[in-house]
Formats: sequence, C-alpha cells, structure tokens
Amino acid sequence: MTSIRPPSSSLREDALRYHSQGRAGKIEIALTKPCSSQRDLSLAYSPGVAEPCLEIAKDPNKAFDYTARGNLVAVISNGTAVLGLGDIGALAGKPVMEGKGVLFKRFADIDVFDIELNLKDPEKIIECVAALEPTFGGINLEDIKAPECFEIEKRLKERMQIPVFHDDQHGTAIISAAGLINALELQGKKIEDVRVVVSGAGASAIACCNLWVKLGIRRENITMCDSRGVLHEGRRGTVDVTKEAYIVDTKARTVEEALRGADVFLGLSKGNLLTPDTLRTMAPKAIIFALANPDPEVPYNVAKEVLPDAIVATGRSDYPNQVNNVLGFPFIFRGALDVRARAITEEMKLAASNALARLAREDVPESVQAAYGNTKIEFGPDYIIPKPLDERVLLWEAPAVAQAAMDCGVARIKVDIDEYRASLERRLGPSRSFIRQFMGKVKKTNKTIAFPESDDPRILRACRVLVEEDIAKPVLVGDTEAIQLRAAHEGVSLRGMEIVDLEKQDRIDAAVADLLEARGRRGLTEPRARQLALRDPTTVAMLMVRRGEVDGAIAGIHHGYPETIRMALKLVGLAEGVNTPTGVHILVGNKHGPLFFADTSVNIAPDAPLLADIAIVTARFVRELGIEPKVAMISFSNMGGSPHRYARKVNEAARLVQQREPTLMCEGELQAQVALDEELLRRYWPHAKLQGMPNVFVLQSLGAANSVYQFLSRLGGFDEIGPVLLGLRRPVTVISPRAPVNRIVQMAALTALHSIKGTF
Repeated sequence: MTSIRPPSSSLREDALRYHSQGRAGKIEIALTKPCSSQRDLSLAYSPGVAEPCLEIAKDPNKAFDYTARGNLVAVISNGTAVLGLGDIGALAGKPVMEGKGVLFKRFADIDVFDIELNLKDPEKIIECVAALEPTFGGINLEDIKAPECFEIEKRLKERMQIPVFHDDQHGTAIISAAGLINALELQGKKIEDVRVVVSGAGASAIACCNLWVKLGIRRENITMCDSRGVLHEGRRGTVDVTKEAYIVDTKARTVEEALRGADVFLGLSKGNLLTPDTLRTMAPKAIIFALANPDPEVPYNVAKEVLPDAIVATGRSDYPNQVNNVLGFPFIFRGALDVRARAITEEMKLAASNALARLAREDVPESVQAAYGNTKIEFGPDYIIPKPLDERVLLWEAPAVAQAAMDCGVARIKVDIDEYRASLERRLGPSRSFIRQFMGKVKKTNKTIAFPESDDPRILRACRVLVEEDIAKPVLVGDTEAIQLRAAHEGVSLRGMEIVDLEKQDRIDAAVADLLEARGRRGLTEPRARQLALRDPTTVAMLMVRRGEVDGAIAGIHHGYPETIRMALKLVGLAEGVNTPTGVHILVGNKHGPLFFADTSVNIAPDAPLLADIAIVTARFVRELGIEPKVAMISFSNMGGSPHRYARKVNEAARLVQQREPTLMCEGELQAQVALDEELLRRYWPHAKLQGMPNVFVLQSLGAANSVYQFLSRLGGFDEIGPVLLGLRRPVTVISPRAPVNRIVQMAALTALHSIKGTF
C-alpha cells in the first residue's frame, strides 16, 4: 500500500538533498534514436517526420508503431489526497508524481509524463484528461480524493480507448486480494463462508471490497464502517452511492461490535484503532489486514502476540506481508500496454491478483533473500505476498494481465505469451537473455560441480539454486559435520547435494597418491601431501577434477584468484595444444552484447604467440556458446601504422591467428574506434577480414583489458559475467571472494556448459 509521511529529522536533509542535487528532480527525457548528423535530424524532424505523420493519419493505430505512445503513461493528480499529507495541492504533490514515474521505469521500463492539474472541479478534470488521449498509451490517476475519484475514473473509462486506472483504488485492492487468496488457504477457510469487517469507506476500501466480491467474498458477509460507524440499513439514503452498495442489515453499530466472530479484518482508516481485547473476539485463525499508514489499525507485533495463529499484513516494509502497490501498477500497465489494451478490466485485475498469489507459493530465489538481509523467505503465515524487489513479479504478473486482456477482448493485438515472457526477461537486464540461453543448455544434464568452500553461506545458497533449477549437482568438499551445521544455521536444505568428507581414509590415501604423482618431483613431500589432503578442500576438489570424479570445480573465496589458478594449473593442467590459461569477461548491454574481453585476469604482458593463443581459445569459447566470433586485436595504431614494439606485437599476433585459424574472422592491429566503425575500416582497409561489429576484443596487456572491461562495466551500462577461465584440461572456475550468489550460480552454469563442450 502506497503512503507518504514527512520524514524524521535525520532523513529530512537527505531527502531534500536527494531531490535537489545535480539536475533537480528525479527524471529526465532520453533519446532512443541517433541524432548526431544532418541526416539524423532530417529523419527525426523535417522533412522525414512527415512520413510517419501521414501513415498515422491513414491509420491511427500506426501511432503505436511510429511513436513512443505505446510505452508512455500519464501520472495525473490534482494533489487533493496525497496519502499521509492530505490536500497539499497539485504543485506540492509533484515530487510524488515524479516518484511514481521512477517506479514505473524501475520496475517495468515504462516511460511517464507526470501531469499536475490545478483543478478541483471533476468535470474540468475529466475534460482535460480526456483531451490527452492522443499522447498516451495509458492514464494513471493518482491522489485524487474520494468520492470525486470514483466519478472521474468511471467517466474517463467510458470516454477513452486507452487504460484508465486509479491506483489509490485498485492497487491496494489487487495486492490485498492476492494476500487474501493465500491467507485463506493457509488458514483453511472457504472464501464464500468468511465474514469480513472493513474499517474505512474511502476509495481504497470500496475498491478492495469490489474486487474481493469478484474474488468470491459474499457482499452480504461484508460489514463496512466509516467514521460514523457501521453502514447499516438505518443509514440508507444518507451516504453516497459507493457506500450505499455496502449497507447491510445488522445490529452492530461500531467496528468493535462488528468484529465479534469475524474471520477477516480489513483496515484502511486510521492507526491504533483496535485494542487487544477487541482482537480476541475474532474467530480462530483470523486474517488481519491492518493497512493504515504510517501506523496500522493494530501494530503487527501486538496482533501476533494477542492472536498467535492469525495471519497479519500491514502497509509497512518493516513487517512481514507488506501490501505494497508497487507490486501492481507497473506490471498491470506493462501487460496492458504490450497488447495495446483499450481498458483495464476486472478480469485483468483478478489475473494480476492470482498471478501474485501463485508466485508467493514458489520457492524464493536466493537473490531475493539476499536483498532482504539473507532471511529465510518461504510461503507461510509471514510470506503471503511476493516481495517488491522480486524481479519475477514482472515475468508472472504482466503476462497474466496481457493474457486476460486478450481473453476478454480489450487487446488490440495478440501476442504469444511464451515469447512475450522472454521479451520481458530481456527488460530485466541486458544479460538476462544471454544467461537464460546458456542455462537452458545445461539444465537437467546432471553435471557435477565441486565446491570446496561450502562453509561460505553464499556458496550454500548458490548450491540450493543449482539444485532447485536443475542446473548442476553440487558436490560439497569438506568436513561433513561443519557443512551440515553451517547449512542448518543458514536455513539452507542440503537435499540434492553430495558431501565429500576429507577425513575418509580411502580418499586421503588416493589424494596423497595423486598429489605425489603430480608434484612429487617438484618439491612436494609425502607429509606435506597428506597435510593438504586432510586440511585443504580446494586441493581435494582440484584432484577430483583431475581424476574426472566431478565435471568441474568452483573456488577462489579462500585462496584468492592467483593462488587458485596456480593450484588449477599444477593439479588439473592445461588442455592439449594450449600454452596459457586465459581469463575472459563477458559484458552484455542493452544495445550491444555479449562482448568478450580477453585476457582480463591471467597473463600480464603476453608476447605475440601468447596473444594469438588467447584470441584463438577465446574464439573457440564464443563459438561453443553458439555465437560466431568476430575478433578485433586492439592497439593504439592501425594495420602496421606504428613501428613501436607494442603495436608490432599485436600485428604479429593477428598474423599468427590468421595463419593458424584461416577461417576465423580476425583483424588487427586496430584502434578501438576503427574496430567499432565498419564504414571507416572499409574505407581505409577494404581487404580487412572483419565484417560487422566485433564481439571479441583482445588487448595487448592484462592492464589494458582489465581496465577497459571495468570501465565499460561501471560506466557503460553493461552487465558483467566472469571471469571465465579457459584453457585447462578440465573446467575450473575461479570466483572473486566478493562474488554474490547470482554470480556464483552463473559461473556454475558456465562451468557445467564448459564440461559439456569440452573445448574451451
């Protein structure tokens, strides 16, 4: 549930600084097409712009093809009911409307113009908003007081052929309905039998009850109370039509009287309304949605103390089961816009509620649990609604809304839901689609990956994800009891994982023998080998890879990157024909990618033959991912233009690559600007083998490659994956000591893929 209250004094200065520093406000307009040449200008404006204008004049639906209308929503308010602040006026409410635009963009990639109207007359508001229809794909009404908001939305929906949605009404209704579905199931109550008491009769309360009735609650089982008490038969004719719909024949006159024996309480009124004694009169296994903000009708901890078997939800983020409107409006509009819906219907709202309810029953990804302090989150009394930071909400809710729009006939176009869901996944981040592709290749292949650092909570959580998503089978190397204790402490199930205990005598003897075979003539003694076999899980994991007992290993948290690579080289060894290992980082952006940068982590100053090896090994890796490699060997000069030894080295490396791999599209040495501009490259070197945008970049030193990928990762809007270690006889992946859970999962999937392909 959305609400605002003035921040505490400790936050006031931070909030004011946040809104005023740099460019004032929170939003800006960005270009989506190039506008750097005279031709660009002639296409964007006169004379080229006339062509889409003429097409739209012939067919108004073409506006969705030639303009931004299909991804543009108006957030419109007159500032008469800014939650928590009241009637503060249109201008004072503007920061809130900009904030709403931020949420639209952040959660669903929807563009927003916020429009603040200095109008209080409903007729004038209706006329003004209706006249904006050609500009927008949807209208989000915000913070307009009741009862005027009901009439304004109703009339606009009748007049306009785009979605009109008053979030203050329907947002809370949709999210609370999702929570109600799950709460009823957990409490074992039938929706048609439960008795509901509502405190509050404003826009949100009416909308909640309307949707709950559609969900299956019987209207006669709802007792609604406003500031004057229960809406009973004696008040008929004295209240507006929206309230009159919820008048019931009852002897109860107060919330306290109505609540006796009730199954569900819905509060959208004021804080601290209910006393512990009043709560005790409710039916067993009560459901309490105390949604007043900032203070709920009854504090969460008080409700749970008085009724331990109750399920309690509030509008606050510091308690479980937050009813937060951000779970609704971005994704409802996303689904509606993407099928060019003419309206948001009751069917679409119910589809959103049901999608959220189903998602809450799914296993929660470790990335979401990490975002909430690594607390265990699972379906139950304290988790009946998905968390706002759960990215899966977009993938569940928007397709459900789009499907409902198509089913009930308000969609202008039809979409394939599976393809649509894939397109939404790309909106979550540029790397999502790429990651999805290679994870799909390894799922259910049952590849085994050794993890010698399973005392780290991130490793355990990542292994849980690997099991649950059928990506790989984790093999935890270490002390069995210590691993089990750590897993229990972190609340991570070890189901589906194997534990290899270091202290098993037969394993110790085998490990010692292998160590002596690998390093016995290079200074390693039998006592030292036995010590490593007993005390160093990473050494044992490397030996398991060496013997083929597992398909790969992931390590690096304890020993660090350089030492772990040295161990892999000593115990696993290089693949046949490979002279050096290579570290590759993958960058994926919204406009470009995946791009592969080598060598970013191993070879500090490779000579020409090693640079050629790096290019060839990286190209093979890219090809195994199903991508045709296009290699650019980058330097500060072009095609022999400089006699400096650094430039000559890169030129010679490119020549060696072409000699060894004549079919590989590789060119160098090239300056970056030339490599990235095919027209410029062709103009001066028409014989160049490189065609199109290169995707593999080999730089002359580790310092150059590492710096370039880090600059792009931090400043260029790219998602980063890696480093991927190439060139070993069998796959070993070295991770950073700071690697988060999702990065470990990604690298495990790449390690499994490496073991399938076997030629990286």
